[in-house]
Amino acid sequence: WIGIVALYAAHKGQFTCPGGALLHSYLLVLIILLALIICALSALVYISMQGTISNPGPRKSLPKLLYTRLFLYFPEFLWAVVGAVWVSDSSVRCEKTVINIIIGTVIASWVIIIFTIIGVVIVFDPLGGKKTFYLPDSVNRNLESSQSGQLLYNMKSTATRVWEKRIRLLCCCIVQDDDHRVAFTSIAELFRTYFSDTDLVPSDIAAGLTLLHQEQDKMESCPKEPEEVLCHSPSSAVTDDLDVELENAAHYMLFAAAAYGWPYYIYTNPFTALCKLSGDCCRNRPTESDITGSDRHNFHFGSILKITGLQYRDFIHISFHNKIYEIPFFVALDHKKEAIVVAVRGTLSFEDILTDLSADCEDLTLEDVLENGFVHKGITQAANYIYRKLINDGILNQAFTIAPEYKLVVVGHSLGGGTASILAIMLRNSFPTLRCYAFSPPGGLLSKSLADYTKHFIVSVIVGKDLVARLSMPNMEDLKRRIVRIVANCNRPKYQILLRGCWYEVFGGDPDNFPTELDGRNEDALTQPLLAEESLMVHRSPSYHALEDEPHLNSPPQYPRLYLPGKIIHIVEESSSRRLCSSDIKYSARWSNETVFSSILISPKMITDHMPDVVLKALNSLSQEHGSCISC
Repeated sequence: WIGIVALYAAHKGQFTCPGGALLHSYLLVLIILLALIICALSALVYISMQGTISNPGPRKSLPKLLYTRLFLYFPEFLWAVVGAVWVSDSSVRCEKTVINIIIGTVIASWVIIIFTIIGVVIVFDPLGGKKTFYLPDSVNRNLESSQSGQLLYNMKSTATRVWEKRIRLLCCCIVQDDDHRVAFTSIAELFRTYFSDTDLVPSDIAAGLTLLHQEQDKMESCPKEPEEVLCHSPSSAVTDDLDVELENAAHYMLFAAAAYGWPYYIYTNPFTALCKLSGDCCRNRPTESDITGSDRHNFHFGSILKITGLQYRDFIHISFHNKIYEIPFFVALDHKKEAIVVAVRGTLSFEDILTDLSADCEDLTLEDVLENGFVHKGITQAANYIYRKLINDGILNQAFTIAPEYKLVVVGHSLGGGTASILAIMLRNSFPTLRCYAFSPPGGLLSKSLADYTKHFIVSVIVGKDLVARLSMPNMEDLKRRIVRIVANCNRPKYQILLRGCWYEVFGGDPDNFPTELDGRNEDALTQPLLAEESLMVHRSPSYHALEDEPHLNSPPQYPRLYLPGKIIHIVEESSSRRLCSSDIKYSARWSNETVFSSILISPKMITDHMPDVVLKALNSLSQEHGSCISC
């Protein structure tokens, strides 16, 4: 608006040319129209800053302002069309400078309109009004009546369809078959169930996460009880076992990272990777290896060779084939450790994300092991696919024919780690000496009975506050409950929470002490939800009840609790010193248990701690430290 006003003032006397009156009128009306829009938006911003998240009273005039802005959108759109027509009119013969100015304003108008449409499409929730059907208790009490039951069923169906459309839109670039359609419906149902019982918008969730992070940092800074510190002092036998496993994990993490192919190699070697790979791209594929799937220019296989340091002849089978529930993997001979290594790739495509999000539980029945156990559905189907390839296609038979004295080791990172764990369970009966190393596997993977069974042959490696290792539906429900509670009970406006939170995340400092409704309440009252908290819960879901009354098993949770596989090595950052272009980080490792990962921790490193290069760096650091101690 300022730019258009300045241009209008500077060229006010240059509209006397043929057709100039039309352009003059266009600029004048556009200035007035944009001024009205700016006033409406300023009012929207000011009113939105009033009250708190759980106290919308001061914002009650907001709908009227939104409708005012919507009303102004129609003349804005109409005037942009008029401007485009007038500028393209051949009868307008003004100076080139004036024409260019008008063209610039028309383009700016269309950019504003397009971004407004995109913004509305992104943030608009078509379920907003329908969520109020959950509110009256009479609806829940009278579900026996066909009318109320039909109403609730229709609302749930609509919500599922909305989520399904969103997922289809995100995955529009991939070919969709029956498996995709089934996965879309399953994931949409999962999202509908998770989000149906809250009245939170994305900025509420962002505010809740910043508050939780600061609250968490305050609790971590408190001195620990002596008993809590002493309980982590391991015996020498346990320490020796840990050192051996860390050395093995550092070795096999190379295979898990190599499964990502050229994206990982270029990510870790941004300046030299393309030059190194270009020498291999024109070579013929090795005839000794069985390669399936697309690998243009031999980049994937070339990267695997560079990362692992193996030779062409060491690879038995390589699959780059990638569909939903069908993920890439390779089988290779590791002569250093005398092992046949099955390395499974982690999440790298939309298909992999759909496999991750197919988080329903299904039974895994194994002969001579357990009657049954719950497992992650999508990851189990991916493990079934690789199991069929290894056994039915004779890949493992071929490998053991070449190296009959070698042991079998299954490795993977992230989705690959989860798939490797379930694959190891399936192969355990046929290969009793099998070992599995799962790096940063998903938290919601195995039921307790299966997780305990895997402690004999699976080692999971988790770094820091890795989000994925803590991801499970009960943990997500717990995070939702904590966000609702801390957001509802904070007495500061949302913009203050977000501004202070951004400052804290970027520049650090002391965690803020936001005043809350909890201040001054006695301890007994804290166990009861506040009115503000209940106002953000559209209805009390079974999972919400189950999390509040966690010790009680009278009402089973909506989602069964699933755990990490095997014995768990938890690597944490002890100290770090930053230099100009690098950082020196000191790590420590200890044996941990699954209860440590029963809650999602908020941290700027919750994503980076999951990355394969960070895991490999931590393992190499610990392995080198152990090696230098032995030499000393």
